[in-house]
Parts: sequence; C-alpha cells; structure tokens
Amino acid sequence: MAEINQEVEKKSEEKPKNNLYATGKRKNSVARVWLVPNGKGEIKINKKPINEYFSRSLLHMLIKKPFEIINNNNFNVIVSVKGGGLSGQANAIKLAISKALVNFDQKFRVDLKKKGLLTRDSRVVERKKYGRRKARRSFQFSKR
Repeated sequence: MAEINQEVEKKSEEKPKNNLYATGKRKNSVARVWLVPNGKGEIKINKKPINEYFSRSLLHMLIKKPFEIINNNNFNVIVSVKGGGLSGQANAIKLAISKALVNFDQKFRVDLKKKGLLTRDSRVVERKKYGRRKARRSFQFSKR
C-alpha cells in the first residue's frame, strides 16, 4: 500500500497543482499546457527546454507570440505534447498557451482574439480516395 501511495505522489509532483491549464489541438497534435504565474519565462516541452525540443527559431517565436502580445513574460510554462509533426505541435502549444492566459485574466482575451490566437485551425490532411493516387491526384493517363 505504501508503494502505491508513493507512485501516486510522484505523478502528482510532475504537473503543478492549482495552476492554469488548457489544451490546444492542430492537425494530429494535442498539447496540454500548465502556466505557473510569477515565473522566469522558462518553457519546458515534454521535460526538455524549448531549445532542445524545437531546433528552428521560427517555432520558438511562434510559441512565444502570446506572451509578446500581452507584454508579459512572467510565466513558467510546462507542456505535454504528442502526435503530429513539429509545426503542428508548435501551433497546438501556441493555442493552448493563449487559452490558459485567458483563463488567468479575461482582459487578455481582446488582444489575443484580435491577433487570431484563440481560433483553432481546423485544417487537416484530406483523406485518400479510391481510384486515385492521392487525395486529388489521379493515376497517370496513357493514351496508348
């Protein structure tokens, strides 16, 4: 019994309690974000710093965009993301951070909504159809 209780305590230590939580989705990626107020602006993605997880600086800027819009970077961010590729994951994280900031303070909603950061991008890959090579591309046609 004591061993089970210790395992439960370890799991609860990983994610902060009583903090701001939100989820974001893009393509096949799902991001869960916890914001910790009064932080230093550190961003951990799947227990790795942002520089280790995303090597492209464009994705760093994309993730930090909500903080630039509200002119406040005093939050530590803990992210759990899975599925999809790096670009989809970065966009899912951006949406989740924006939602969590609105949960923290409703006055951020107006600025984030104007910039389109609270809108879920619903575009996904079109399915392949039978009788075709891809979703829309036909098989090569030969006259003879």
